[in-house]
Amino acid sequence: MRYRAAKADCDACVLKPDCCPGQPVRKILRSVHEGVRDLARDLALTEAYVTSRRERKKVEMLFAHLKRILKLDRLRLRGPNGAKDEFLLAATAQNLRKMAKLLPMKAQLV
Repeated sequence: MRYRAAKADCDACVLKPDCCPGQPVRKILRSVHEGVRDLARDLALTEAYVTSRRERKKVEMLFAHLKRILKLDRLRLRGPNGAKDEFLLAATAQNLRKMAKLLPMKAQLV
């Protein structure tokens, strides 16, 4: 979308030499989606968005760990039930690792 100022408006403006030198009027290009972009920029400044971004990062890190460390980059079992079982085993292993870090280590017997 293109905005074009009226010549009468530009001629009366004191900022015309700085705004559009060498042109009779000011022309501004603006995308039709710019309103939605403005809304998204405003939402990104809210506290709820910051909290959401922090929570999403935690979830994405878990999936990255599944893919990189537990080698779940591709499923080996076939079918929906096989995929579900394989993912359930990987998630269980991930939860057990997390629980092992949370539980205090007992003194080992010599």
